[in-house]
Amino acid sequence: MSQAHQVTVIPGDGVGPEVVRSAVRIIEAEGVRIDWEEAEAGLEVFKRGDTSGVPAATRESIERTRVVLKGPLETPVGFGEKSANVTLRKLFETYANVRPARELAGVPTRYAGEGVDMIIVRENVEDLYAGIEHMQTPDVGQCLKIISRKGSEKVIRYAFELARREGRQKVTCATKANIMKLTEGLFKGVFEELAPEYPEIVAEHLIIDNVAHQLAKAPAQFDVIVTTNLNGDIISDLASGLVGGLGFASSGNYGDGVAIFEAVHGSAPKYAGKDVINPTALILSSVMMLRHLGEVKAADRIEDAVLATLESGAAVTQDLARQTGGDVEQAASTSGFTDAVIAALGHRPSRGGRRERPTGSPPTALPGWDYSPAHYAGIDRRTIGLDIFIATEIGSDVLGPDLERIAGGTPFELEMISSRGTKVYPPTGLSPDDVGLLRARFVTRDRGVAVDAELLELQARVAAQHPGWTHIEKLHIFAGHDGFTKAQGQ
Repeated sequence: MSQAHQVTVIPGDGVGPEVVRSAVRIIEAEGVRIDWEEAEAGLEVFKRGDTSGVPAATRESIERTRVVLKGPLETPVGFGEKSANVTLRKLFETYANVRPARELAGVPTRYAGEGVDMIIVRENVEDLYAGIEHMQTPDVGQCLKIISRKGSEKVIRYAFELARREGRQKVTCATKANIMKLTEGLFKGVFEELAPEYPEIVAEHLIIDNVAHQLAKAPAQFDVIVTTNLNGDIISDLASGLVGGLGFASSGNYGDGVAIFEAVHGSAPKYAGKDVINPTALILSSVMMLRHLGEVKAADRIEDAVLATLESGAAVTQDLARQTGGDVEQAASTSGFTDAVIAALGHRPSRGGRRERPTGSPPTALPGWDYSPAHYAGIDRRTIGLDIFIATEIGSDVLGPDLERIAGGTPFELEMISSRGTKVYPPTGLSPDDVGLLRARFVTRDRGVAVDAELLELQARVAAQHPGWTHIEKLHIFAGHDGFTKAQGQ
């Protein structure tokens, strides 16, 4: 017999232990040999004062096994510590969050019969999920949106390789590049640079709001969608709603060394311990795990059993009973649904069967471009000024002339002042709402190179007169292109 696989299993919070137990039971009934190494993360860890939510013992286990099956973890909302779910993804650089959404026989939806069968590949560690936030004033918060060329390349290559491997025809890149031209625009640009390497795959770019519109209007047009982190979080939940809801939404988080498999849904604490939750999402996530481990036949048999159980209606869970107008009181329990899937092992659905896939693990998408110091040393760059953010009760009509005076005798001039990204000085004749935070942009008078000593002197001059300064950004030009955006109205 083959050697047993080593897998870290995290039962999770709320209903997590119940759905994880369901998946483990089915895998064991199928006869796959796995040594489960149980670990913890989430709510109880936070309660013990570990602010990461992921203790050292769990990190060590994952470093050993390299594969995780995880129940949902409870995340504080609006206060408290960072999400342990996100922490796990980021600690192990699982940069590709893969979320399939396909029509399932026996699960009624508004799109039944249209052939919805897509995969959303979501960048998983950057974007606003970098979680870098600051309160600039007591009333103004800031979140930094981090998009890198390397991070974009890794997940976009992954999406193209996944499409090629599954025989899919199209990859859609979804961004908000029309508004966020330097961040979402970078993601779009990388997609367009990579697309010619995959000539057999149709590559298209759509604005994310149009993607949301098209998902509601005609979802079957999509095959693979690759997008940034926050966009992907939202539209993947939308996509799950098209095919029956979060109870059917599986996912895998893939990196170059570690893979983490989990249901998309949350911990649902009000249902914890009641044996009523639908475990399908976690079961299908475990199917993704088995394929990753190379246990393709077992994965196929379990997926077939789940699909056959759903198609037959032999075990209808509470959420599905509500959707079909069935008797919720007579709905199958979590354990009852699990029993039905085990009984169906060896059976296949009569329609809407699993997608035929090649054997082997999902692709690894290492960067193909040069990110060495030597590469970056060859890029022409110069610094030409500063943006200084100032918390102040002074209006821009008073602050502007004062900053012009402060900049006198330096290599810099005040180019403009903006409020929440809209130019307010020099005066435009309009009056955007004042929130007590203004951004002053200083640039060299001839757009020549500014050295750090000059920038620091300017900053010190501003700070001496306006101690409410709170944040600065250098203004760079890379290879002849501005590395900063203009304000609205500039």
